[in-house]
Amino acid sequence: MTKAKSAIKNADPGNTKPSATRIQKQNRQIIVEAALLVFSDYGYRGSTVAQIADAANMSKANLLYYFDSKQAVYLSVLEYTLSEWLQPLSEMNPDGDPADEIWRYAKAKLAMSKSKPEASRLFANEILQGAPMIGEFLQTDLRVLLDDRCKVIQQWIDQGKLNSVSPLHLMFFIWATTQHYADFSAQTAFLTDNTDTLFDDAESSLKTLLFNGLLPLKS
Repeated sequence: MTKAKSAIKNADPGNTKPSATRIQKQNRQIIVEAALLVFSDYGYRGSTVAQIADAANMSKANLLYYFDSKQAVYLSVLEYTLSEWLQPLSEMNPDGDPADEIWRYAKAKLAMSKSKPEASRLFANEILQGAPMIGEFLQTDLRVLLDDRCKVIQQWIDQGKLNSVSPLHLMFFIWATTQHYADFSAQTAFLTDNTDTLFDDAESSLKTLLFNGLLPLKS
């Protein structure tokens, strides 16, 4: 197993050694949250351990006690982000109401763009670079989960509960329409008259588009 995949599969940045104290776990979490801000602003190559340490309000030596390199910090940030992102997708219930399950996932993704836009931008930067750190994860763990969820959606389509669409492209549509508000936040701010209602309006519009496109018309 590669270092990147091994890191991604251990999704809790505080869950490192069985003997880690509560303070050690807290400090690792502080570093991860500070690094998220730094990496999302400057990218992996443009960021330094010193910048992350300053953002975490600790010395460089102290940071290196918890993480032995910038790459180790970066991987921990990515694994934490992906863990949060994949949870609502993994919780999609095949026995639930299709509209409720799909909307719950889309709404969760939009909420993440609002609460943690830095995480989405970090992920986007990693993908734009060709996913050097998480490419294997995308082709294995994420692919398995996505294929499984697409089979669930296809089952709903076959049962006549949803209109016939490509489950894969439906997922791409949800990702694009939700992560847009984080990845292109500057653009949306310039083009929106009332930023106070931006996410409320986005949520309402996305729900209308999804339901009008997915739910069969009642005769």
